Order: sequence, then structure tokens, then C-alpha cells
Amino acid sequence: MNFAYVVCVMFICFISVMSAEKNLDFEVNNLPPLETSQKSEQIISGRVDINILLNRARKVKEKETITNIVFVGLTLSLIFIIGIILSF
Repeated sequence: MNFAYVVCVMFICFISVMSAEKNLDFEVNNLPPLETSQKSEQIISGRVDINILLNRARKVKEKETITNIVFVGLTLSLIFIIGIILSF
């Protein structure tokens, strides 16, 4: 194969890929209509129970303390294991 033939084939492939004419076939008319969400009929009062809010805050605080204890435990065990390995 000669160099001119390879360049010609590559040029033709490049032109066909980079062509400005695109055959995009989008059928917008066949899309289903959008549905709006229905609001619930539940009536929400303006009052808030402070006990519910306090319980929710306590649960969040408990989860944070548990994750902190787990991270501290993992860090201490990693330091302990590295200390044992380095002592030998």
C-alpha cells in the first residue's frame, strides 16, 4: 500500500464522521403527556411538638457519637498494629 492511498482513505473516513449533516430522528410528537403531581389532602397544623424535635435531635447526636467512637477505635487499633509490626 502506498502512503497516498492510506491518507486518502483516512481523509474520506474523517470527512464522513465529521460531516455537518446529521440524521437525527427524534419523534417529539409521540411522547406521552406530562402528569402533574397531586397534592395530598392532609391538613398540616402550624403547631410543632417539641418532644418530637428533641427526640430527633437525640437520635442524630447518638449516631454522631457512635461514628466518632468507631473512628477513634479504628485509629487506635491501627496505631497499635503498626507499633507491634515495627517492634519486631
